[in-house]
Amino acid sequence: MPASLTPPLPTALQVEITSACNLRCAMCLVRYRPPVNKLAGAMPFATLRRLVDDVPGLRRLTLQGLGEPLLAPDLLEMVRYAKSRGVRVGFNSNATLLSRERADELVAAGLDWLHVSLDGADAPTFEGIREGARFDRVLANLAGLVEAKRAAGSATPWLRVVFVAMRRNVNQLAELVALLGRIGVDDLRVQNLSHSFGDTDPAGAYREIREYAADQALWTGADRRVAEAAYAAAGRVAREHGVALRLPEPAGSTRPGCGWPWDSAYVTSQGVVQPCCMVMGDDRMSLGRLAERSFPEIWAGPAYQEFRRRLRDGDPPEVCRGCAMYHGVF
Repeated sequence: MPASLTPPLPTALQVEITSACNLRCAMCLVRYRPPVNKLAGAMPFATLRRLVDDVPGLRRLTLQGLGEPLLAPDLLEMVRYAKSRGVRVGFNSNATLLSRERADELVAAGLDWLHVSLDGADAPTFEGIREGARFDRVLANLAGLVEAKRAAGSATPWLRVVFVAMRRNVNQLAELVALLGRIGVDDLRVQNLSHSFGDTDPAGAYREIREYAADQALWTGADRRVAEAAYAAAGRVAREHGVALRLPEPAGSTRPGCGWPWDSAYVTSQGVVQPCCMVMGDDRMSLGRLAERSFPEIWAGPAYQEFRRRLRDGDPPEVCRGCAMYHGVF
């Protein structure tokens, strides 16, 4: 990790442009919190524009957080503004709202990439994880985006499917690889659950998601061996179908650590600046608020400096200790 406690302003940011979502996914904090209204949960365009303007060296902007970006009222305007500033922009989506019309709009706006969550190879598994989604609709929307790009003669948005590996679905990974190959998606990223929430009160507000992570995580022991067998099988199928497959690092293959607080930042829909997207929850960590100070002031402020110091010196903040990315297994 870099030594400086006040690095140059980042070239990449992740911004939660809405905290509203139309699904209640089993491994997401949204499921365990009251629903958020589409308008109340939206980041105003003026906030996003001010943030982008305050980081003149910005080159990559990810418009996602706990909510579904396609619910954000100003999504297209945000994409166009980022592009006008020479910034590459994309986001992750559950794709349930990715109609052909919306796909055409995103292609025309110049969206650079789109990651789509697909955590199963059949309807019962996928719909059991992504409550409120329909497997056939997501597949149709994926195919529609591929066709929209083809019709526009556009190579973008670059399309990737993201699979969150858990005990309940990892045995379907090879089948999913084959399915993606058939519909024309040639990039798949497999990731683990993001956090153990071990820093939270076992009986507190994060109890349910903490218990879910304990029940479904594949980080260690026999679970990890099962996962590695599934990954090997998926790798063979990926080679057959020409699908680029990115898998998590094996446990213990990297030293704990994280460069996020030097390289990027995460901003919630309410303007709370956090070190990364892995934190989950405005109440778990705040390094400053955009309503009170500008992003450059927060980035160079004492809270950020202390956060970086603890990571650099091997005494990570509590919120980092259960993080899959900190331990190199995300």
